[in-house]
Amino acid sequence: MSSPFSSLNTALSALRYQQAALDIASTNVANASTEGYVRRRVVGETVGAAAAPAVWSRSNEIGSGVQPSGVQRLVDPLLDMRVRREHGRQSYLDLKGTAMSRVETGIAEPSDKGVAKAIETFKNSIADLENAPNTDAARAQVLANGAVVADAFAIQARNVQDELGDQRARVVATVQEVNDLAQQLASTNKTIAGSTGGGDTATLMDTRDQLALRLAELTGATATVRSDGGMDVKLGGQALVQGGDASTLTVTPGKMADGVTDDPDKVGFALTSPAGVTAVVAPADGELAASAELINSVLPDYVAELNALVTDFADAFNAAHDDGYDAGGLQGGQFFAYDASNPAGTLEVLITDTSKIALSAVPPPPPPAVPVGNTDTGNAANLADSITIQDGYQRLVNGFGTDVASVKRLADNQSVMSSQVDAAREQLAGVSIDEESVNMVMAQRSYEAAARVMTTVDSILDTLINRTGLVGR
Repeated sequence: MSSPFSSLNTALSALRYQQAALDIASTNVANASTEGYVRRRVVGETVGAAAAPAVWSRSNEIGSGVQPSGVQRLVDPLLDMRVRREHGRQSYLDLKGTAMSRVETGIAEPSDKGVAKAIETFKNSIADLENAPNTDAARAQVLANGAVVADAFAIQARNVQDELGDQRARVVATVQEVNDLAQQLASTNKTIAGSTGGGDTATLMDTRDQLALRLAELTGATATVRSDGGMDVKLGGQALVQGGDASTLTVTPGKMADGVTDDPDKVGFALTSPAGVTAVVAPADGELAASAELINSVLPDYVAELNALVTDFADAFNAAHDDGYDAGGLQGGQFFAYDASNPAGTLEVLITDTSKIALSAVPPPPPPAVPVGNTDTGNAANLADSITIQDGYQRLVNGFGTDVASVKRLADNQSVMSSQVDAAREQLAGVSIDEESVNMVMAQRSYEAAARVMTTVDSILDTLINRTGLVGR
């Protein structure tokens, strides 16, 4: 049978519960702009009869109040997993698109400073020289324009090499960040596992989720929640973080086409577990995957095609020049020179004397005749016709531009998807000032009501104790 004193205890439990609800609401408001914070709420449960009553007895409790059963983080694990996956893809596309856009800007096509314009000007200067073969200025212009073509190719090749160097530096820095984050997550997992029996782990879980999200953005790694509240992370099917242990990610040489031979110009990755077992991994998404693709295929493929065009251009022009004769009647020889390991970056004009341009198709007279000056221009057409890389270069530039536009379009589409999942998560986990204000008012009114119950019970007890048995006069 309940007593007035039980009503006091019920009201006291309500005061305590509403105080906890008010504390949580104020904490949510205080962290409304804190990155990674997940809003909480107090979970209450009714205090009822004993779970296992004594034999031949039954509870006669009518109401025993309320008690907090814990603090709940308002998250959806499946939605969090989706957020990590979409962010990994977004990071991959954003980094790849940004890097390729920089290279496209360095290509500078179409413009008056690009390779195409330099080749066109060089070819036109040969036509001008054909019209004025005895003009030293026209001959000097051919040499100068040839050097401009070489410089244009060199600038473009240097820009690509600079981007390759930047991406290699980024890979090293990113791998270091991944290892640091993995160690932090492993440490957080240990703390969560040790705190599960008592204390609030909500803040630790916020940290855990932030670390897992950043790892997904960097590597495309997948994460799963452990039964003890921690989080395991896998990269390429291998454990990056498992409980309180973290593996170490390292940069390794990539592989050639045979898949066996190391290629020092490419990058690969390996995970070494705390037990010393090493496994090769390949990030599928994230910034590491984008940098690796740029280093291993995208930029080297462009350089290889550019080098092939430069080689064809220089060899064809040299052949045409060697078929002709200069102003002194000597055979033309080579006009351009380059290093076969880096044609685009090393192309240069060999000739420095304007009289050595092999414009003539007429061989020198046989001895003992002495040439007095060769003014024939029969080889000019051959020199101009040997310049045929315009279409190939245009295809190369257009193809690269199409790839850049495609990556940007995919990044924009992915941004819409990422924004949708972020909004869905924010709707659940984000702090709404209006909603928290309602919760605070509700807690306030409930607190006031519980206090009023205590005042009423106090009045009843006063009547029961102090006035029972008194007879009015």
